[in-house]
Amino acid sequence: MVRYFDEEWPKEEEILNIGMKMSRQHKKDRQMKRLFCIGNGESRLKFDLKQLKKFGKLYGCNAIYRDHLDLIDVLTCVDNGISHEVYHKGVCQKIPCYFRHWTKLPEFHYTHILTAQLEKLKDEGVDIEKIKSVMKENEKGDSKEFVMHGSSMEGLAQIIKQNNDRERRNVSLNNVYISWMKEPDHSHTLEDVMHDVRKTHWTEGKDYGWAAGPTSGFIGVEREKPEKVYLIGHDLFSHTITVNNVYKSTDNYVAAKNNPTPAINWVRQWRDLFQWFPDIQFIKVSEALDNRNKACQPYILEWKGMKNVSYMTLNELQSSIAKGDVF
Repeated sequence: MVRYFDEEWPKEEEILNIGMKMSRQHKKDRQMKRLFCIGNGESRLKFDLKQLKKFGKLYGCNAIYRDHLDLIDVLTCVDNGISHEVYHKGVCQKIPCYFRHWTKLPEFHYTHILTAQLEKLKDEGVDIEKIKSVMKENEKGDSKEFVMHGSSMEGLAQIIKQNNDRERRNVSLNNVYISWMKEPDHSHTLEDVMHDVRKTHWTEGKDYGWAAGPTSGFIGVEREKPEKVYLIGHDLFSHTITVNNVYKSTDNYVAAKNNPTPAINWVRQWRDLFQWFPDIQFIKVSEALDNRNKACQPYILEWKGMKNVSYMTLNELQSSIAKGDVF
């Protein structure tokens, strides 16, 4: 049967329009600005983070650099020990890093603060080698600035005097951490980005004292201005009767046998972030949402009713990526 152009064209036009609509949707999806906040909860070990790189920036915290320095775009730490570990490992020469109370001092302060104190303590008969044994410092080289955290020399000496047999008694001493700045230096203090969202008291930088995970979320939201933020590995709760962390029982982390870390601060800090940025959609990605354990709750009670918060499983995210679906 002969089919005329004016009979077939409407059908062809409909097919063409469907194709163009799908193409536009695919392009829009590709252009959507996503941010992936990667935590160190053990659920993230069940997901291949590499597949996220083409969809958005990855913001991590603390020791994730040990395994995924090639994937993480920005790193955040809030505790002194892990912050200086990160700097000593050269991470800040590769990617932006944000640390708490990261104040860079000119090198002449080093002599005043440390060398003078050590000489004074030496004159008082304090064993300087014992003090140096709890100091963690990278090589100075030609560095002109440094960051220092930890006990004061006087306080540290007093503790050592009182606990000469500290190894036998298992007395824990605070460390003194010193990082000499190396070029290129991409380290920043949190206040360089964090600020008083509520505009109540502070006109300059504001560190809310949050944990590393929510803090990395704040840093990411401010830097990237995303439309969607995915929380992966931020388990909040433990799936066992012990601590839930990929790096437990390693340097600067608690022992694996410890009880789970109470989640209330994390929950409330993330909630504040959700409230302060209502135009951003936050998606918590969990191993499951079936209440099989505390880490797999179908929703977080304190977040209930928040219109910009939703949930999905790792399998759902994996499936969406594999199929090329919108997620």
